[in-house]
Amino acid sequence: MELQYHIKCKEGDVFPYVIVPGDPDRVHLIGSFMEDVKKNASNREYTTISGYYRGVGISVTSTGIGAPSTSIAIEELARIGAKTLIRVGSTGALNENIKCGDLVINTASVRYDGATKDYVNPFYPAVASYDVTLALIEACEKLQYKYHVGIGASKDTFYGGQERPSFKNYHQSFMDNLIDDLENANVLNLEMEASTVFTLSSLFGLRSGAILAVFGNRKTQEFKVKGEEEAIKATLESVKILSDWDKIKEITNKKYLYPSLL
Repeated sequence: MELQYHIKCKEGDVFPYVIVPGDPDRVHLIGSFMEDVKKNASNREYTTISGYYRGVGISVTSTGIGAPSTSIAIEELARIGAKTLIRVGSTGALNENIKCGDLVINTASVRYDGATKDYVNPFYPAVASYDVTLALIEACEKLQYKYHVGIGASKDTFYGGQERPSFKNYHQSFMDNLIDDLENANVLNLEMEASTVFTLSSLFGLRSGAILAVFGNRKTQEFKVKGEEEAIKATLESVKILSDWDKIKEITNKKYLYPSLL
């Protein structure tokens, strides 16, 4: 397999379990909790490392901000052997009971992004894999982190598209009421990449999940950079859990995970 044009990795460079943060700097923070870490490549917004967590081989690739760059990362990772993709990052909560520093595990995402519409019609759902979601929940319970589980929403822009003031207070009426409408629909949070990870993973036959640290609450206007390390530790622990479950499936010759199998 040839070197992938954007991420500059080839087949054999990455493990089947890949963590996909947005921020390249977060890649190195994740690596600080791993062992035998090596840098695979760095190009544009894409930085990739590989190493081990509790004996499980894991790769980490940054996706950059938003759906277009994320779609490129998922495409190229899939071509060189990625099988399970877990987004870890930050988010804004839409429910006043979710505090800064809490973690949100998204089961699905409202597809406000544009990139996934180039792949499949807008009615196709952006849904996380149930076993990856379950492993993230198990990890949070084991580590005793406060977490919330539910649907999120992914937008392509950070300012006008998320009902924040744009430059010179540029405004259109369709920008109004997004936060209230999503909260009324019981959507927990807003971010920019999960819908792409979920949708492309489903289309390509991969597993996916997402866990996000709440940095801000759009209802209470609270903002604190908290929970990043907890989200990372929960992600790494979830991969170890998934690896153990995958071995059980292999031993029992089962395709799907179900409670009594454990």
